[in-house]
Amino acid sequence: MNQHAIQNLTLFDLLARSWCRPSAIADLRFSADGSTVAFTCIDGTVAIAAVADQEPPEQRIRVSGDLGQTTIRPREKPPVPLVATAVLADGDVPLASYLGSDFLVGTAAGDVARLNADGSVMETLVKIAGPAVAIDYSPRTGMVAVSSGQDIFLARGGIEAVRLQRDAPPSADALAFSPGGRRLACGQEHGLSTWVVEGEPTPMRDFAFSAHPMSICWSGDGAWLACGLETGGLALVSASDDRTAIVAGFPSSVRTVCWSAPGDALFASGAFRIAGWSMTAPPLDGETSGALETGRAGLVPVEAVAAHPQKKLIAAGYANGRITIAQIGTRDELLVRPLGSAVTALAWSGDGRHLALGAVDGTAAIITFPAQMFK
Repeated sequence: MNQHAIQNLTLFDLLARSWCRPSAIADLRFSADGSTVAFTCIDGTVAIAAVADQEPPEQRIRVSGDLGQTTIRPREKPPVPLVATAVLADGDVPLASYLGSDFLVGTAAGDVARLNADGSVMETLVKIAGPAVAIDYSPRTGMVAVSSGQDIFLARGGIEAVRLQRDAPPSADALAFSPGGRRLACGQEHGLSTWVVEGEPTPMRDFAFSAHPMSICWSGDGAWLACGLETGGLALVSASDDRTAIVAGFPSSVRTVCWSAPGDALFASGAFRIAGWSMTAPPLDGETSGALETGRAGLVPVEAVAAHPQKKLIAAGYANGRITIAQIGTRDELLVRPLGSAVTALAWSGDGRHLALGAVDGTAAIITFPAQMFK
């Protein structure tokens, strides 16, 4: 590789291990122990990558003795290939992190099965009537929640799944246990329901929204719920007193929402910049309350956001493939990738060293950052 080509390499070229799947990446998860990443594809398959980097950036960094300039050489070897499953579902495969390096996957036949890190589908833990379209797992309680799109089921420890009784079908394709596992949030056609699932499942509250929730995310302390809406913006629910608010003004669907514990802030995709709010002044009375100017505004919408687990940083992926990492509350941002296919999924590893991403063109990647990059 000549000097000119090296100078044109992006951070993504230098730091990422990248693979190409035959269809778009729909979602991704890091395993509970952080050793693997699973990427779901819209062709009904799941691909698994090991997080450990065979050529970590620290081994490729060089500091010149005369000028003290830091450079990093490109990778010399292709990444270890992904391990892919057979087709498991019709379209996107419901996915949840499970024990150690494993995952739970939902199938078109209504099975919730354990997926090993080597790509083998192990025992079925839960069986429901109808396809499994959404699943979640609580490591605190060992409970699994499954939705068929019409009915929601709970199971724990191999016990037969129990259906939550409702007066009307919930049309749920989004589920989320609270951090402690005592409560479950279920998306409805135009709203959200919450349940206490400790002991006998008991309904708590139904919340009506203006549109279908695409994603549900609890804050780390379980005090708040954020729901990205298909149209109309972002719904915010206070779990302690049932206050709700719709944060409007988004030009496109809010596909992803996330919470930053270090920054005590909420972030959402769907705007022409990274949309965020400080929870010291939550946006219950309009989108300007607590608004954080983060990153730079542009002409392309943000499609995915992910908050760093340990630092006041937020990663954003855009519809034009751009990937940036911004410091919360400032316009400072690091350009990781300038262009590419539209980003569909982003997630940080638990230690904050790795950023995994998926894209419309089937790109699945893990970006491994040098330890000194985010001091």
